[in-house]
Amino acid sequence: MKITAIELTRLNLPLTPPFHAAWDPNPRTDFPATLVTVRTDEGITGYGSGDTMDGFDAYRDLFLGTDPMQILSQVRRIETINFHGGRYWPLEAALWDIIGKVAGLPVAAFFGGARDRLPAYASSGELKAPEARAEAAVAAKELGFRAMKIRIARDRLREGIASVRAAREAVGEDFDLMVDLNQMWRMSGDIEAALPLAKVRSLAAELHDLGVLWLEEPLPQVDVAGARRVRAETGIQVAGGEMVRSLPEMLALVEQDAFDIYQPDVALAVGMYRARQVAEAADAKHRMFTPHTWSNGLGLLANLQVAAGIDARPYIEFPFDPPGWTPERRDFFLRPLMIDAHGDLLVPDAPGLGVEIDHDAVARYTVG
Repeated sequence: MKITAIELTRLNLPLTPPFHAAWDPNPRTDFPATLVTVRTDEGITGYGSGDTMDGFDAYRDLFLGTDPMQILSQVRRIETINFHGGRYWPLEAALWDIIGKVAGLPVAAFFGGARDRLPAYASSGELKAPEARAEAAVAAKELGFRAMKIRIARDRLREGIASVRAAREAVGEDFDLMVDLNQMWRMSGDIEAALPLAKVRSLAAELHDLGVLWLEEPLPQVDVAGARRVRAETGIQVAGGEMVRSLPEMLALVEQDAFDIYQPDVALAVGMYRARQVAEAADAKHRMFTPHTWSNGLGLLANLQVAAGIDARPYIEFPFDPPGWTPERRDFFLRPLMIDAHGDLLVPDAPGLGVEIDHDAVARYTVG
């Protein structure tokens, strides 16, 4: 089997009203996405998405005529490009989609086939006042979610802690809360200093008293010693690694015991094949793996297939913060994903990733 074509379809969904992402000071008035379509000489087509794929056209010829089933060679090709260009892991997802379709199996089967579903946590994206965040937590619990992640801003800590406290009082003790400080990576142009260790330690102690399950990305990536101190001195679990650029960097964090929970996103960080290696390394140290999933439904499916295959714990991230962020907005060019009544996200039983592309939506939202 040979790859005969790799097509990139640029899509853009106008957002009305805008989405105010907690990690980005500029309100998002649109949501761009790139659909990767890989075609083969045997008529099997694979789909991937999750990153913009900007600049990929210069490297397309490296993959045309190669065998999509030789996945390790394909991963290595993508890694050689990561140094010079972008992170093109959505292409790997499309190749796994082909492999699954050839075998007639969900991709999760190739990663261990441990689970056919995972409990999901509602991952919030916007900063909300305490009362509004409490209402959102109650609504998520009523839908079946068993946990929620609340983002707080480094320049609005008091409000953030108040929102966590209000959510805890509203949902009770039988609902997990996590907090994301987003200090491990930056949006383009964000040059403000990160919070110092002493302030992060104080924050972590307050969150621990509120029963927070983990504090995510409390410090810059380089400050492994600081992350370890926060854990040791406050008792809170620390999570991170969602956007770490390479497998060696990720494994170095595991070796240094930087976190309790490792979160590389297969669409934005180290890819699917390498994420399994991270998960196995973390498990060998009695640590957990559960990927970051903040892109779109196709990126979420790629992460779900890996996470279910290797038995990720304790939850899978599910971007969900209505009315600003809903499954319909996130998955605007495919059939939206949603949890079941028990709060689980089910692995599709269809071969490959299980994606159902809405081709009418693709035509409607294609740019250019």
